[in-house]
Amino acid sequence: MQELDEAVVDRAAALAQRGDRVVLGVVGEPGAGKTTLTLALKAALERRGVPVAWLPMDGFHLGDGSLDALGLRHRKGAVETFDGWGYLATLRRALTEIDHPVYVPGFERTLEQPIAADRVIPPGPALILTEGNYLLDQDEPWPRVREVAAEIWYADVPQDLRLERLIARHVAYGKTRAEAEAWVATVDEPNARRIRAGKASADLVVSIG
Repeated sequence: MQELDEAVVDRAAALAQRGDRVVLGVVGEPGAGKTTLTLALKAALERRGVPVAWLPMDGFHLGDGSLDALGLRHRKGAVETFDGWGYLATLRRALTEIDHPVYVPGFERTLEQPIAADRVIPPGPALILTEGNYLLDQDEPWPRVREVAAEIWYADVPQDLRLERLIARHVAYGKTRAEAEAWVATVDEPNARRIRAGKASADLVVSIG
């Protein structure tokens, strides 16, 4: 990813001034580089002395046990394979519970599983950065997530580069090239089309790649 435009960092820093706790969301299609953008923004803000915390939506993936019970493991990554209501509740906690630590889940890609209480939002002011696929989705509870966030930015990347990265990521975590291409075609790309439908409602489109 290229170095962040200073105007993008300026905009995020200005959001942090709106209150003690403010949520900035980053949305994008699978393989778009949402986490890369989020962590680059986090590092840039920290260099400026802006208090910042990270609350990834991926921590609200359903675990494989729940996916198996629901018959959804073959759909892992689709909107129905996330605990959207739990994510919304945690965002609300992070906004309001400012006087004590708020522990939030993370996601371990080598295991492909959420990890409880893997990250912490410490007490005090913070711009809370959160990134995920469905922050602009129209089905409940996602419109309520939209209401919680001060802004939601769309990570935009050329489609050929996104697909190349996505296939490579699946291969890196254990799939063969053929398995990765099949998964992208049958699972990731239907999800990508759904996510892309919300692009026009983003507060800012950030071109990366």
